[in-house]
Amino acid sequence: MSAETIAIIGGAGELGFGLALRFAHAGAKIVIGSRDDKKAQEAAARVKTAVAGADIIGLGNADAAAKATVVILAVPFSAQAAILKSIKPSLKSAILLDATVPLAATVGGRPTRLLGVWEGAAAQAARELLPGVPVVSAFHNVSADVLQDLSAKPDCDILICGDDAPAKERVSALVSLIPGLRPLDAGALEMSRIVEGLTALLIALNRRHKVRHSGIRITGMSQ
Repeated sequence: MSAETIAIIGGAGELGFGLALRFAHAGAKIVIGSRDDKKAQEAAARVKTAVAGADIIGLGNADAAAKATVVILAVPFSAQAAILKSIKPSLKSAILLDATVPLAATVGGRPTRLLGVWEGAAAQAARELLPGVPVVSAFHNVSADVLQDLSAKPDCDILICGDDAPAKERVSALVSLIPGLRPLDAGALEMSRIVEGLTALLIALNRRHKVRHSGIRITGMSQ
């Protein structure tokens, strides 16, 4: 069990809900955030139905972020900037874990294409919007479908990027709560540009091979 309180902004979405299920199953304290309080509460109720004794509530985004020590942003790229601006006053001492991928699908394009981000990566754009807040990126390449199926064991490395070593260590500990996921320090936040791009590759592989659970494994490393 983690001592962290995890707010998942976008916890009613596919990835966010999958992470909420898995962290609740691991015994972590979870707050689901949504722009719609009712949707957040409904998602929290669904987690409680799936995970007996889950310590989880649903709140509006700003209220959810204010209760957390780690805030996971799991929203479409098109919503990233507006949501970060709305929760910025609530991020007093929390880490932001950004899982945003700038897929063209968020603005009506192809899901196998990436949008250009002036800062270099979505995570770097988040840091520009949140000066003084430790920003780490992770969870770009794990299947939301497999996370939502508690009978399935994920088989994926989670590549963690960031410039704050203690923040990355805390995120690594959270990743380790989910069986089947291995946290790997992938370097500075600027490496997020490469990691985010792997999501488009995985989507293309899923389509070509008619699967839904492809992931990333880095060989030759024990940890």
